[in-house]
Amino acid sequence: MVQDSIINQFSSHLFWDIDRDKLDWNVHRMYIVERVLEYGVLSDWKLLRSYMSIEEIASYAKKIRQLDPKTLSFISTISNTPKEEFRCYTTQQSIPRHWNF
Repeated sequence: MVQDSIINQFSSHLFWDIDRDKLDWNVHRMYIVERVLEYGVLSDWKLLRSYMSIEEIASYAKKIRQLDPKTLSFISTISNTPKEEFRCYTTQQSIPRHWNF
């Protein structure tokens, strides 16, 4: 029951595409971390930090396939982890980008 209250404290826009009641804090932590890093506001970040350490968040973030460049730089800087250790960085390098006009 405690985990339900944790998930309900996050902004509702983070989980707009799924049923929040089916999220389990212990099982879906990587998903929750990814959503907070990508789409969360400052209050979501502070809430996540109150339940997890920077090292824990970074360990989950290292496994995420896609993070935008700003998010990658942010988590890399605050966790003092080289970008090369993140899966999204190594995967991103092999995907050519479209021209940006």
